[in-house]
Amino acid sequence: MADVTEVKETSTTEDSNPAVVRETTTVDTRRANGRATAHNVAYFILGVIEVLLAIRFVLRLFGASPASGFVNLIYSLSDILLAPFVGIFSSATTKGAETVGVFEPATVVAMIIYALVFWGIVKLIEINQKRV
Repeated sequence: MADVTEVKETSTTEDSNPAVVRETTTVDTRRANGRATAHNVAYFILGVIEVLLAIRFVLRLFGASPASGFVNLIYSLSDILLAPFVGIFSSATTKGAETVGVFEPATVVAMIIYALVFWGIVKLIEINQKRV
């Protein structure tokens, strides 16, 4: 594979003497930057999903009231992510004096599956970048 180099010339003046600054960027460097960007985007999306599910898990476990705006927002956003995994395992509940805590195994399973799926996506990006 030939290494192609792109050269840009820029004129600058230092102490009233013109100097030519050469900037080189290799194609491989651009590919590496693109791959790093794709990895970062994928892992950012995974991070958002994992944080939403983790907050949901803790709120359900401690019996947070769905009447609260924040709790309702988290439940609404995470319901979409959790939908494919509901019903795999039954939930365990504990009754306290004022609240009912729920252990949702579906949330834990969803977190694991999403992590594996995004890991696979990142590996596919790496394979695709090596081919090009």
